[in-house]
Amino acid sequence: MNRDEVFSKVVEIIKDVFDNDDLEISNDTVAKDVEGWDSLNHLQLMNEIEDEFDITFTMGEVQGFSNVGELIDSVMAHVS
Repeated sequence: MNRDEVFSKVVEIIKDVFDNDDLEISNDTVAKDVEGWDSLNHLQLMNEIEDEFDITFTMGEVQGFSNVGELIDSVMAHVS
């Protein structure tokens, strides 16, 4: 799975978790850019991503992503 495929799947999951198909997500998107992205939804998002890619993030990873690009990089590191 290449980075573009992972990005597309993660964007799909983000739109599903936040129930908003109109979200514009880029590598630079941060939580404050998405309405409703709070700590509870963040954990739900991480769980959905872990389930989709059959990976497990460390607590440091879950708390340490500063933007979607870093999240994608972490997923890529786990699936390679």
